[in-house]
Amino acid sequence: MTSTTTLPDPRIVANLIRDIARVEVLPRFRQLARHEVREKSPGDFVTIADEAMEAALAPKLAALMPGSLLVGEEDSARDVSVMQRLASHQPVWVIDPVDGTANFAAGREAFAVMLALVEHDQILAGWIYEPVTDRMSYAVRGGGAFDRDRRLAKPASENTYRGVLAVGSKGDPALGPRVQKRRDRVHPVKSVRCAGVEYMRLAHGELDFLMFSGVMPWDHAPGAAIIQELGGHISYLDGKGYRPSGALKAGGILAARDRVTWDEVYKRLLAAD
Repeated sequence: MTSTTTLPDPRIVANLIRDIARVEVLPRFRQLARHEVREKSPGDFVTIADEAMEAALAPKLAALMPGSLLVGEEDSARDVSVMQRLASHQPVWVIDPVDGTANFAAGREAFAVMLALVEHDQILAGWIYEPVTDRMSYAVRGGGAFDRDRRLAKPASENTYRGVLAVGSKGDPALGPRVQKRRDRVHPVKSVRCAGVEYMRLAHGELDFLMFSGVMPWDHAPGAAIIQELGGHISYLDGKGYRPSGALKAGGILAARDRVTWDEVYKRLLAAD
């Protein structure tokens, strides 16, 4: 379905993310008190920075596009029914206030603020901001992908099937053991434990694919916007493509530099012998 929504200038959204992160996230980096970090579930951390960033960004986005809806990671943690908004005919902002929270809480620099704009369950735009380096990347459907306002070209690196296998405690518990038995059929690269950073590694040709067992839309929709604009392919493991609301049922997700690579990685790791 073709969107008739008039999108805001992506640079205005980028500046909004940057400005709020400088107030709510960066000052708290390596300054968190013990009571400002907690586990929502085993291994799934949230900090005061996550909550403050989402709370500050949400009303600004709503004001930028009157009538738009919001799906925030922290809001969804409190009420999973918020996810139903993803299939709405109205524009929906999908917010990951701090992607890589465990890194952030531990004082490691691999974390990002992620944002996507979705309508009719299709991604219209996405932003990934890495506060420590002030690196802002974004893409608008049909308008290209950009890193620090420089238009990105499709990576020209040789395909060696190098990629991240982030198949662990999240999502389908059977996926990890299944993939690990065949990991020698590709060239696994250590994950930095931040989806936003991983997607930018893929965008720049440092990796050929990413596989995740965790499928929540705030972790993937922003990166999907950038990868798809570069000719990449992203789909749940059922092979039927990527729609943010599919996270409610999907058991894993695979992104690759192109469709041929996607098919080959799937064959090597998951297809029946």
